[in-house]
Amino acid sequence: MYFFNTTFSDSSWGLQGDIQYRNWNLGGDLEQLLLRGGITYKPKQANIKFTLGYGNITSGSIGPNTATTSESRIYQEALFPVQFGKRFFTNHRFRYEQRFVETLDFRTRYRYNIFLNVPLNKPNMDEKTLYVALYNEIFINGQRDIGNGKNVELFDRNRLYIAAGYVLSKDLKIQAGIMNQLTNGTQKNQLQFSLHHKF
Repeated sequence: MYFFNTTFSDSSWGLQGDIQYRNWNLGGDLEQLLLRGGITYKPKQANIKFTLGYGNITSGSIGPNTATTSESRIYQEALFPVQFGKRFFTNHRFRYEQRFVETLDFRTRYRYNIFLNVPLNKPNMDEKTLYVALYNEIFINGQRDIGNGKNVELFDRNRLYIAAGYVLSKDLKIQAGIMNQLTNGTQKNQLQFSLHHKF
């Protein structure tokens, strides 16, 4: 996974996005390819960032079936940091999605994610800091009837993540961890490797 964000010089405006490639196994069996990007706005008098974005998602099936499903997604989000004590750095993200999934009706989804970074060898997230990264994200469906005789539950999924992270520079971090995803029908663990880039 690759996450990026930037702010235009002396401006409240910026860009952010991510590229995520997921497999059902260690490689070759596509689960999902996600391409997402958005325009950000951060008011000068408030410690919050708003985003309006678009994502294109290609999803595959487990096993030898190579058929894919396409989705276009528009999203709005608010992200704000809160620090607890000297070493607990949190970010809270609220996201609202409008989803256009191939062969299904228009649908919406609500997401809340709390991120926590805890530096280990330094008091702050400075260069050469080793840290623990955690997050928990819950997904709630808007529409229950999604077309073609299909219905979904109000609860969509929950993702719980823990990783080891390292700050390479003030603009670059890496993480390696495991994410547990729980839905009404399944539960799985997934290895995740990510690069976080600010420029």
